[in-house]
Order: sequence, then structure tokens, then C-alpha cells
Amino acid sequence: MTKHLPSLAAMALEVVALEAGMVPILHRGLEKIAGKIERTAKSEIGSYQPAVGPFDAWPELAESTEEDKAKQGYPAGAPLLRDGDLRDSYEHQTEGLVALIGSDDDVAVFHEFGTSKMPARPVLGPAAFRNKDVIQKLVGAALVAGIVGEDQVHAALGYDFKTRDD
Repeated sequence: MTKHLPSLAAMALEVVALEAGMVPILHRGLEKIAGKIERTAKSEIGSYQPAVGPFDAWPELAESTEEDKAKQGYPAGAPLLRDGDLRDSYEHQTEGLVALIGSDDDVAVFHEFGTSKMPARPVLGPAAFRNKDVIQKLVGAALVAGIVGEDQVHAALGYDFKTRDD
């Protein structure tokens, strides 16, 4: 269906309306993406992670670390996991088209990037990379729904992201 626009001003109004309609849809998609990355990051704590994308596999904990954890009653062979505080500190916030995903625990930075005495055991980068396909699908769905309208997209096209919890 072709739409006749009588002037450039009318076309500009159509573009503005299109953009205004896309923002809430894109925000919902971004919220799902941020939530998925947060859940993945939390699930990585306590288990050795294999290499993914540009991120190396997590190295084994030092024997001295394992001994210290055992003395304190924490689980053995569970990297980054002691009492669960670090895992539980990962959160996300979205506002408009901005998502923040991370931890307010200062120790998370040391684990993410490593230190001179401790190898890196990144959590957020691998969590985002592991969700690359979901992220692409949700962004595509949000864009298509934003352009043509959510009720105009048939679920058979794979863009029915309103009811999915990817």
C-alpha cells in the first residue's frame, strides 16, 4: 500500500510519529535483552566457564584460594562463589534506549579484568556474547514492530516478541 504525502512537512510528521512509536517498543526489547544478560551473568558465577568468542576459559582457582574457601566453609571448585553476594549483586536498569548491566560490588571489576595477582574471570562480556543471537533477534523484532506496528506483524515471521521471554 502506497501512502500519498502532500508535502515534505507531512512526510516529516510521519517520520516523527514513526520514531515516537518505535521508542517504547525498542525499550521493551532492550529491557528483555538486559534481563537476559543479567540472568546469564548470574548463572556463570560458581561454575568454570569455557571460552566464548574473544573471552578465554576461566582458569582453575589457585590451591591457596581453594584452601581458604574450604576453611571458611565455602564450596570448592566454585569460582567467584562464596556466599552468593557477588552473584546477587549483578543487576540491570533500562531507561529509554540505554541499558546498564553490572554489579555495584567493587570485587566484580577485579574478576572481570583480573589484577597483577589474579587472572581475569570475565562475567559480563561472555554473558553478552552468549546471548548474541537473542540480542540480534530481539533488536530485529523491535525494529520491525516499531516500523510497521506491533499488531501488523504476524507471529509466523518470528517477530512476536511481546509474549516471549528470550
